[in-house]
Amino acid sequence: MKRNLIKVTLVTLAFVLSGLLGVAQISDELVTSLKTGNASVLSSYFNQNIELFVLDQDDVYSRAQAQQIVSNFFDQNKASDFSIIHQSGKADTKYAIGKLTTNKGVYRVSFLVKNDSGKPVIHQLRIEKQ
Repeated sequence: MKRNLIKVTLVTLAFVLSGLLGVAQISDELVTSLKTGNASVLSSYFNQNIELFVLDQDDVYSRAQAQQIVSNFFDQNKASDFSIIHQSGKADTKYAIGKLTTNKGVYRVSFLVKNDSGKPVIHQLRIEKQ
């Protein structure tokens, strides 16, 4: 009886941990694009229309407009590092908060990513002075 309880507990724990570890993994390519300031790669993850907040610009933009805004930001702020501080979510929707270090200061970056036909798509991106 005691063995069965231990087995059930271990199996339950394994499912819970695998669920926690499998949830909210942000693409390495997306993280690298922020770390290197590569607006072209980053924008390849943008939804057709994206809610974008970059310093004083805050609106819903088309993918092309958002790419230009983010590109201008990275032209003026050379990225040197990016690290995720927190990430969470469910299987199809993830949210992450990170720290972007540039030559002009440190910024807080947050984004909402949803899976669209198996591909991660950024629906919201915020870059704010920390």
